[in-house]
Amino acid sequence: MPIVLITGASGGIGYELARLFARDHHHLVLVARSADKLAQVAQELEPTVSVKTIALDLGQPLAPRFLFDQLQGTAVDILINNAGFGCYGDFAQMPQEEIIGQINLNVTALTELTRLFVPAMIARRSGRIMNVASTAGFQPGPLMAVYYATKAYVISFSEAIANELQHSGVTVTCFCPGATHTGFAKRAGTEQSRLFKQLGGMSAEKVAQQGYRAVMEGRTLAISGVHNWLVAQSTRFAPRKMVTAVSRWVAETSE
Repeated sequence: MPIVLITGASGGIGYELARLFARDHHHLVLVARSADKLAQVAQELEPTVSVKTIALDLGQPLAPRFLFDQLQGTAVDILINNAGFGCYGDFAQMPQEEIIGQINLNVTALTELTRLFVPAMIARRSGRIMNVASTAGFQPGPLMAVYYATKAYVISFSEAIANELQHSGVTVTCFCPGATHTGFAKRAGTEQSRLFKQLGGMSAEKVAQQGYRAVMEGRTLAISGVHNWLVAQSTRFAPRKMVTAVSRWVAETSE
């Protein structure tokens, strides 16, 4: 059976993706910071497939290489780079560790893991990679400037290497959810924003189903939900200052 590596797998979209892959008889390697949460997920899914868990903070500089070394001899067929986080607030007042932490996890770890695992896929002429970005990556994001910028990187990076690998047998999918009901908003501090309070969000289960279909179909870019697709497309034609102003309004706390 194929082996799937999922980062950020202890909850939210990563957990729902693990359930979908287990349902279709894929062996799993699940990575997240919490060993306890990973153990709970493994206990749930192991009656169906084998599950290996690795408790690891991928935002630490040596973590991606450590993860790769732990899996030497394991042929990872599908890599799901799902781990990521955001922080809310003015950039000038944001703690330095929060700024660098977002870049380390959302950009550096994702890039390094892709680079580490893709050569073996190319050698086998078979493999799938899904990098989870966000609809945030289609516009600037005042009050979450670094997070939005990291997701713009993921979109650009993924589309570029998808082109480079188009004849290799390896597909690269960039999956862009919109607002999703997971633990992300609580950690980011955006639970009271207009985005979640007024505009609402999708369930992690529904979002994961769309991401699962996208990666298995080998689609290069997939946006969850028709509404999110329309919003992402609109940013291409509206004046940039207007896009940025609307992005800020959405991020602000609703009255």
